[in-house]
Amino acid sequence: MRHVEVALDVKANLGECPRWDEKTQKLYWVDINAFQLHCFDPATGDNKTLTFEEEIGCFALRQDKGFVLAMRHGFFLLDGWNTDLKPITDPEEGLTSNRFNDGRCDAAGRFIAGSYYPPKDHDGANLWTLDTDLSAKKLRGDLLTSNGAAFSPDNKTFYLSDTPKHVIYQYDYDLQAGTIANERVFHQFPHGNGRPDGASVDAEGCYWTALYEGGRVVRLSPQGEILEEVQVPAKCPTMVAFGGADLKTLYVTTVGNRSEEELQEFPHSGAIFKFEVDVPGLVENRFAK
Repeated sequence: MRHVEVALDVKANLGECPRWDEKTQKLYWVDINAFQLHCFDPATGDNKTLTFEEEIGCFALRQDKGFVLAMRHGFFLLDGWNTDLKPITDPEEGLTSNRFNDGRCDAAGRFIAGSYYPPKDHDGANLWTLDTDLSAKKLRGDLLTSNGAAFSPDNKTFYLSDTPKHVIYQYDYDLQAGTIANERVFHQFPHGNGRPDGASVDAEGCYWTALYEGGRVVRLSPQGEILEEVQVPAKCPTMVAFGGADLKTLYVTTVGNRSEEELQEFPHSGAIFKFEVDVPGLVENRFAK
């Protein structure tokens, strides 16, 4: 039984995209609906906030300093905390219902990020890669919500979930070319008991995913078998990140924008939770530009 505790007692509207910075030992995360990027220092309990003019779906740390962001209106660079946003490109310009949602960098320094299509009346979301020359290309279309982006430790496998469909896909990944191929179902969750949201892979190649509206985090083997389930005190966990000096602390972001009845049952909804794991995670890849 894992001991789950509150790491940061906040009421995030839609907490997402936790990212551990191994250089500073801080946890960055976003509140998508509040248009915010946060920086949490577990050593002091301090949590700093940047607020933008539109949703920030996900981000990655850059090689030297700053961030690359995937927002409602495309990709942006941020040279440091509280500096001016620098627009790069908006590959979904004209898709007014879409915003960027989930993503992470590959080992070559590309930023892979996908979008979210709220109407859900057709598969209107996509998966993109932002290359190190700042050009964007589509890796996959026909999604409802692009989520769960992660890589195997050898960089040969890419994972992607389509949350409303309760499915996680697995692909062959060509690191040199930055392309995906050979789509297959990694794990299909039954409907009605939580759906796969954000994820991270540990050093053994196991895939940890947060189950939105499922109240738990699940560890899957490289073959897609459920190895462990950890209950968290929130109905809607959204994503996980390995942190701590040994990368054996799993942080979990959650949603606080829920019904009064649910918040009475889970009063810490919106907080960031943490628990210790046996197998460490992987240092996050950084954007090479």
